[in-house]
Amino acid sequence: MSPREQSQPKPEKSSSDPDQLREEIEETREELGETVEALSEKADVKAQAKEKADEVKAQAQARAGAVTQQAQQNRTPLIAGGVVLLLLVLWLIRRD
Repeated sequence: MSPREQSQPKPEKSSSDPDQLREEIEETREELGETVEALSEKADVKAQAKEKADEVKAQAQARAGAVTQQAQQNRTPLIAGGVVLLLLVLWLIRRD
């Protein structure tokens, strides 16, 4: 349903019964309250940015945890990389 369709009043039978009118008014108030709440959430850019930052942070922490766990389980590539780096540094120092 498009926003324009949502904003148009629903065709309902008018009732002269006061209880029915009160019920319709209460329903309309609830719908209006939900609409205002939804609009205020959309307009709250700061809260949206914080939610997105929290989401990205959680993803980064999960990835870091997975990498850490993998490195702890398989240290051979890590050790080999360190040795290669050490040899490269030594070679650069001796070259000068």
